[in-house]
Amino acid sequence: MNFDIRAVTLDLDDTLWPFAPIGARIEQKIHAWLEQHSPATAARFPIAVMRTLREQAFAANPHLVHDLSALRRLTLEHALRESGADLALLDPALEIFHAERNKVECYPDALDALTRIAARVPVAALTNGNADLARCGLDAHFVFQLGAREHGAAKPQASIFHAACARLALPPAQVLHVGDHPLMDAAGAMGAGLRACWLNRQGLTWPLDQTRPDLEFADLTALADWLDTHLDTKDTAAA
Repeated sequence: MNFDIRAVTLDLDDTLWPFAPIGARIEQKIHAWLEQHSPATAARFPIAVMRTLREQAFAANPHLVHDLSALRRLTLEHALRESGADLALLDPALEIFHAERNKVECYPDALDALTRIAARVPVAALTNGNADLARCGLDAHFVFQLGAREHGAAKPQASIFHAACARLALPPAQVLHVGDHPLMDAAGAMGAGLRACWLNRQGLTWPLDQTRPDLEFADLTALADWLDTHLDTKDTAAA
């Protein structure tokens, strides 16, 4: 592959860290907190029922697909209201959520590779999720974080990719987007005119009936290696 990369936009959940253990821990911590502070809510909305309630809130509010924090708030507010609990518990419950949401454990390859990549080119976080890189302790690796909630639209919409490119002051063709999701990340980036790298940690077959992404790697170390070689070749050619 021979193309000019001047910056990287990087997805977070299931790219830099796995989300499933975070999601499971959030459910357990919120339920335990409710058992202590609102037993009636915990009894009426055990983990499985709360999960169903959250899915119903998502389905009923498609206009909030870009704002997962608002959907989480709606879910907890409904549970508290329906169980007759004090709605003053809502904000403390949400703080439990945010505290657990931002306790991340990166993939073994991720931090070293991210450090290498960020030493080569500016790296911006581009996410549909609601992790806060400052609270995660990882913001020093990024020039900025752009979330769907902040932007007002979620990947794979082209506008969020274009907004990131504008903040990087680069044309889309010089920005490489890296993420795990074939549609939200790879296809979304290609549709917006960016270069795309599918981070295929599971060794899956490309599932979409459209052009494959420019790059595909099993981990971020392989991407860092590719950038080292590719950018060194570019520098040599320029000289």
